This record gives sequence, C-alpha cells and structure tokens, in this order.
Amino acid sequence: MTSTLPQTTAPTARRRERIAAAAQRMRHHVLNMGEAQGQGYVGQALGCADILATLYTDVMNYRGDDPEWTERDRFLLSAGHYAIGFYSALAEAGVIPIEELDTYGSDDSRLPMSGMSTYTPGMEISGGSLGHGLTVAVGMALGLRMQGNDAKVINFLSDGELDEGSTWEAAMGASHHQLGRLIAIVDINALQADGPTAGVLRTEPVADKWTACGWFVQRIDGNDIDALIAAFDAATAAAEAVAAPSVILCDTTVGCGVPLLEQREKAHFMRIEAHEWQICRDQLTVGYLEGQDQ
Repeated sequence: MTSTLPQTTAPTARRRERIAAAAQRMRHHVLNMGEAQGQGYVGQALGCADILATLYTDVMNYRGDDPEWTERDRFLLSAGHYAIGFYSALAEAGVIPIEELDTYGSDDSRLPMSGMSTYTPGMEISGGSLGHGLTVAVGMALGLRMQGNDAKVINFLSDGELDEGSTWEAAMGASHHQLGRLIAIVDINALQADGPTAGVLRTEPVADKWTACGWFVQRIDGNDIDALIAAFDAATAAAEAVAAPSVILCDTTVGCGVPLLEQREKAHFMRIEAHEWQICRDQLTVGYLEGQDQ
C-alpha cells in the first residue's frame, strides 16, 4: 500500500463514508477474532473503532508495505489490552494480512492478546503496563524533532491511565517542550477493571486538567465520525499555530454498534457465549445499514 495522507481537502461527506466503511469492517474483524477465543477486550475495541478508522483512513501518514518507513507518523498504543482493535486497524491499513487475524491469541502468533512491539509489525511500543505510553511519546516526539523529522506522534490512552502520575508528568513535559507534533487521544469509556472510572478515581474535570498542563484540548463524542474529523483537523491547525501538544478526549460507548454488548453489565473483559457471536454480527450489520439510509 502506498502512503496514506490526510484527506483534509476532500469533502467531509466523502471522508465520513470512507471512515465509516473502514470502522464497520474493523468491528467485524474484532468479532471474528473474539469468537476464536470466546472472550476478550471486545467492548473497548468496538468502542474505539471509529477513532482508529479515522486515524488510519484519514489522518496518518504511513506505508502499509513498509511499517518501518522513517517518515511515518508514529501511533503508540499505550493501552495494550486494546490490541484486538488495533490489529483490525493494521489489517485494514495493509500492515498485516487480514487472513492473519485468524491467528489472534494463538501460540506462536504475531498477534498476542496484549500488544507487543517485538511481535507485531506496526506496533511501536509494548503497552501492557498502563500509564507509560505518554512518557514514551514525549521522548519519541523530542527525538524526532532533534532529527528534523516532522512526523506526528499519536498516543492512544485509556481513561484509566489518567489515574497514573506518570501520565501527568509526561503531560507537563510535553507542554514545556512545546511538542506541537504530539497528539494524545484519551478513550473515555468510563469503565475500568474494578468498576466505573468515577468510582475508582474521579478524574473530572478532566478537560480543565489538560488545559492547566498547557495542552490544546478538545472533548468530543468519540463515536461521531464528523466530530473526529473536525477534531483532528483542529489539532493539526493548532500544532502549526501555537506549537502546543493536543489532546482529544473521546467519550465512547463500550461495545458500540452491537446493542447486545452495549447493554452488558460486566463489559471490561467480556465473555460471550457461542450462540451470541452471530447475533452480534447481525446487529452490527443492521445498525450500519440503517445508518447508511439516514
């Protein structure tokens, strides 16, 4: 695959259609991978599919056939347990064959259940220990700037990672060094392993905290593709105007697109019955077709 460049000159409707189609395919990939294991972090992957589809279809500069290309934008998956969703994006981007998704979580697979950079092409860091991704992103952005490389560094965090002090140290460091090519994305699905995020450690008002650290802050519906397009366009413009790092706070729905899973009470790590997988696929297809008709 050739380099994918931001489609900022294309009409929003055309961009939206491309992203929505990619996100739909990615969600089906996630369900297929999840069925092979019968369980997994399926809810998060479905919830962030629109974000990842926007990045790999519309925003990032990369070469699917050359994941080590020097000028590529770097995507860092800080929340390593979202790997099942990221693999679906890498397959859509042509970095890994779609057929390889069938090996997810299997012995000797390049696609382990938690992201490992030593195994997977296109996986920049191993993000299993939460709270370290943004620190790595800051160092990477600094290094690229010293090399004269204008590549963007995009760090994907879960809202649970905002519990970690290292995240806020990195946030202050990024602002201090005026890392305008750094974009952080926080998936705010309001759920952690131990329960609702607000009950584990209240982080609100989260936008005010990022603002206080000197970042350009936007908060959007992370399942609204038009909002995602506008937010990434604004982040790019802000980088050129004020040289401040940008954060996009994305409120998402766990299991988005599959009502059966959106309503599941224990949704952090889902165990899905054998007969439910096809129901999930059918609901996903029906919802997408209904959206196309609107």
